[in-house]
Amino acid sequence: MENILVTGGAGFIGSHLTDYLLNQGYNVVVFDDLSGGFIENVNGNCIFVKGSILDVPLIDRLFRQYRFSCVYHLAAYAAEGLSHFIKRFNYQNNLIGSVNLINAAVKYGTECFVFTSSMAVYGSAQVPFNEEMTPAPEDSYGIAKYAVEQELAISKEMFGLDYVIFRPHNVIGERQNIGDPYRNVVGIFMNKTLIGQPMTVFGDGEQARAFSYVGDIVPTIADSPLVPSARGQIFNIGGDTPCTINELTGLVADAMGVEKSVVHLEERHEVKYAYSSHYRAAEVFNYAPRTSLRDGIFLMAEWAKKHGLRKGKDFEGIEITKNLPSFWRR
Repeated sequence: MENILVTGGAGFIGSHLTDYLLNQGYNVVVFDDLSGGFIENVNGNCIFVKGSILDVPLIDRLFRQYRFSCVYHLAAYAAEGLSHFIKRFNYQNNLIGSVNLINAAVKYGTECFVFTSSMAVYGSAQVPFNEEMTPAPEDSYGIAKYAVEQELAISKEMFGLDYVIFRPHNVIGERQNIGDPYRNVVGIFMNKTLIGQPMTVFGDGEQARAFSYVGDIVPTIADSPLVPSARGQIFNIGGDTPCTINELTGLVADAMGVEKSVVHLEERHEVKYAYSSHYRAAEVFNYAPRTSLRDGIFLMAEWAKKHGLRKGKDFEGIEITKNLPSFWRR
């Protein structure tokens, strides 16, 4: 039985990916520091190791012991807007931690490294984003993700490490950390309704995003190493139909069974329109999103109402306070 490593496997997408891989008969090791994930998300049939991707000796021991045939690297702190103000933390966790894993994969002969990058690498290019565009990230998070993509390309050239890169975007669904105040807009909106507060919208709310249901993207990510033509390639993956944040507030209110209540905050620095084309994933994997935005939100809402609200906490360790938006000042 092949040994598979999933970093961030106690998190949202990582836990769904772990479930899928276990169902396919793999021996899965989940590696997570529980900074953003939860032990309740971890499948009891996997091997769980609590630890940080910054812990090089621990990473070395894991790779030496299990000789992973494939690594799925999902561990990250994905708060694009906040990343401007936590640059050191961002690059340590999202770039240096990734390099630690790539080093171990090369050293111990991992066959394929699957990396979840981000739509943030595109910046404010013309929409819909496609993989032929030259990335031009506009936040520190996107810069880190793009640097890892480049590192994987060089590692394949130098050492023969095969890889597949996915750029998912705005993924929603069960097990998302709805208590995180800095990321996951649908989760933030649902948590607000659970505590009886209005949904908070930055600026005029006409920002447009296309949202992706987790159950639609996980099988493609999981099975990608089995597709020879996917090796060494980059794929957008997610939903096709953009939605404004104003429209999103109405969908969330309906799904949560509450009256729509919104407060508009000051505009923050972010890309106004961001959604992707998925023709390459369709060609290689026959990928097509099956779940509508409304259905995905309703599925997530049913889970959120059963799970209950999650108390969020402020990020400790803001490195730059200049131009920090007032709503993130405490």
